[in-house]
Formats: sequence, C-alpha cells, structure tokens
Amino acid sequence: MTAPNNPATEVDPNNDPYGPASDAHEGRVYTAGGQDWDAIVDAQAEHLDERIIVNMGPQHPSTHGVLRLVLEIDGETVTESRCGIGYLHTGIEKNMEFRTWTQGVTFCTRMDYLTPLFQEATYCLGVERLLGIEDRIPEKANVMRVLLMELNRISSHLVCLGTGGMEIGALTVMTIGFREREKVLGGLELITGLRMNHSFIRPGGVAQDLPDNGVEQLRDLVKWLKKHLPEYAALCNENPIFKRRLCDVGYMDLSTCLALGITGPPLRSTGYDWDLRKKQPYCGYETYDFDVITHTDADAYGRFIIRLEEMWESVKIIEQCLDRLDKMKGDPVMVDDAKIAWPAQLALGPDGMGNSNGHIRHIMGESMEALIHHFKIVTEGFRVPPGQAYVPVESPKGELGAHVVSDGGTRPYRAHFRDPSFANLQAMPAVTEGAMVADVVVAVASLDPVMGGVDR
Repeated sequence: MTAPNNPATEVDPNNDPYGPASDAHEGRVYTAGGQDWDAIVDAQAEHLDERIIVNMGPQHPSTHGVLRLVLEIDGETVTESRCGIGYLHTGIEKNMEFRTWTQGVTFCTRMDYLTPLFQEATYCLGVERLLGIEDRIPEKANVMRVLLMELNRISSHLVCLGTGGMEIGALTVMTIGFREREKVLGGLELITGLRMNHSFIRPGGVAQDLPDNGVEQLRDLVKWLKKHLPEYAALCNENPIFKRRLCDVGYMDLSTCLALGITGPPLRSTGYDWDLRKKQPYCGYETYDFDVITHTDADAYGRFIIRLEEMWESVKIIEQCLDRLDKMKGDPVMVDDAKIAWPAQLALGPDGMGNSNGHIRHIMGESMEALIHHFKIVTEGFRVPPGQAYVPVESPKGELGAHVVSDGGTRPYRAHFRDPSFANLQAMPAVTEGAMVADVVVAVASLDPVMGGVDR
C-alpha cells in the first residue's frame, strides 16, 4: 500500500493486506492514497509502461449519465474495461421500508427516471399478489396500465435513440427524438397529471379515471407518431456513416446474453424472442395483438432496429387500448375494497389535484366513520399478509422485477428491484474489450443503461 510519506509505491501482490495471496495481477499495480495523481503517472513512466488507464465518465454524454468506465487502453484499443457505479445512489429500496405500501410507489417510480410506470407496475403487481386480489383488479385499470406502459416504452426508446445519435454526432436524431418524446410526455401528463414520477399505478388499480376527452387526445397523439416515426428510419437506415458506426460494434451473441443475464433488446437482437409480455403475460397482455421484434445481427445496429420496430408495436397496442377504453366509460379503475383503495374515492378537484369537493364534504361534514377511515388508510395504510412475491414486467430495457416481502405489517419488510440496466451493465467488458475507444460510447448507448435504476 502507499505509505503516507511516499507519493506512489509499487504494490507487491503477494504482500497486499487488502487482497488474498492467490490474487493474480498482470503488470504493476499502483495505489492512489490521496496524493497528486502526477506522482503515480511519473512512477509509471519510470517503468516504461505503455498501457494507459483512462477514466471515461462519470458525466454526460460519453457514459449515459454518471457511469464511470475505467478503461485500460493500448494505443486506440481497449484491453480492459471495468464499470464504476454508485454515483447516483439514493437509498430508495431502504426508504421504502419506512413508508406504507402505497407510499412505496412514490419512491420506486423515481428509480429509472425514464421508465417510471414500469417500476410502479411491477411493484404493485407484487403487492397485489401478496394481497390475493390479482383477479379482482378492474379490467379498465389493467387496460390503463397497459396504455401507460406502452406510452412509456415509446418515450424511453426515443431517449435511447436520440441520445445515442447525439453521442456519435447525429444531432438531428436527437432533436426529432426529443420532439416526439415531448408529445408522448404530454399524453402521460394528460392521464396522470405529471410528465414523470407519476405515482399513478397503485395497489388495487390506478389513481383515477381518464379525463373526459382523454381518448380523443390520445388518438391525435397516435396520428402524430404514425406520421413522424418513419423519420428515424429515413435518417439512420439510409445513412452509411450511421450504419458504419453501429454495425459490428458491441457484438454479443446469445450464449453471452444468457450467461450474463442480459434481457431486453440486447437479448432479442440475437434472434431469441424472449419478451415477458408473451412468455409470462401480466395485465392482460395475452389479449393484445402484437409481435415480438427480433434481429440476428447481435450488435449495436441490431439493438437500434429492435427499438425502432418496437415503437411501432407499442403504437398498435395503444390503439387497441383506446378501442377498449371507448367501451368502458364510467367503469371502476380501483379494486372494490375500501380497506385497500387509497386515496378513497380520488377525483380531480377544481384546482386540478386532490380529492373532489364531494368526497371532502362527505368525510368532513357527513360521516365521522368515513373521516376516521380516510385518516387511517392514508396515515397508517393497509396490512399485507406475510409472504414474498416477484412479478416481473418487460420494461424497455429488459426484465424488471420487484421482490416484495411482507411480515404482515403496513410497510414492506423488504423491497428489492431487479433492474435491467444493472444486469445489462455486466456486458460492458464483453462488448468493449478489444474494440476501439471510439466504439465504447456506441456500445454503452446500445445497452441503454440509466444510472438511477442501477444505483437506486
């Protein structure tokens, strides 16, 4: 280890107190002990080492957020790649242990900030399984959940394509990507009242019904998407520079994906049609007509094509949802159980938020029992039978699942999320080692990691 009075000391692997004697180290290892970095560089130069260690990140745009990549390079070739994570740690899972089951939605929706509705969905599905009310969820609530998730899938893919294009210099892809995303976020705001961090999917259903003109406005959004989504294919598929930057970059075959637990577009780009919406349906996905998009290139370009085509499949599902919602006006969107439904009888007030005046009048001036119930369900919450459940969903990045554990109380004993970005980052050495430094950015973008979900 580096002595306090010595700027840089070469470490003998066999005498390293912080590593087992059996650890094998190739070359010399230097430990930074708080001194000037130049001291280590000078010590390395004395030994005429030609390999260089480079920190890529943690900042935009090269690493899709606060991801740190420690690259060992030989010239322009990456010989070793390691991920450094934890820069966006928020303690969300631990915080959920100190909130009621319904309040937990407010935390988990903030993990992967590009796919909030999927986190809400997998968490609530797990809670509903523990409560034993899966078959009592109103059909309209499930249709609205599917609608929200597919809108969210499109917005997430648009960010992936847009930022990925920006990082290789295709700035027009970014500008039109965020243009369409704004439209989709407007649709989500129409339904939930918020552009992100919605807390709209709740145990037992959803927070509230669609606004009166919601279906019509969402149909206009679908028309906009159908008109503008073809621009991505025209800009990218016909661009030889774009294709040369992506083709044969970040190659990862099926056996690699299965060994590392890689899911989502990277897995489907190998030709394997693994999609939980088909393989393990939830929220009634088995009743919708859509295709699972696969590709066979297994590289960054194949993953780009997967996301491009999946947006069209999401549009198909959204149209089917809107057709069903047309026939469900006035149907309930929350389970018919006053001991679970929270907040009770939520309705849009004249200020655009909160409970309706009618409900407030009832609990404040007409029924003491209703007031007591409202107070207890909001402050204390409902109890969930002891047990554990895991109900995964197909997020835009792969398999996302919440493992929820109850000890019979009003709060989660444990809530742990299987975030696809965290699992997919295991592939970084596989897709970058042996590649050029310039291709590292493309490989990272093709995995589409979001560090809020990785670090949570």
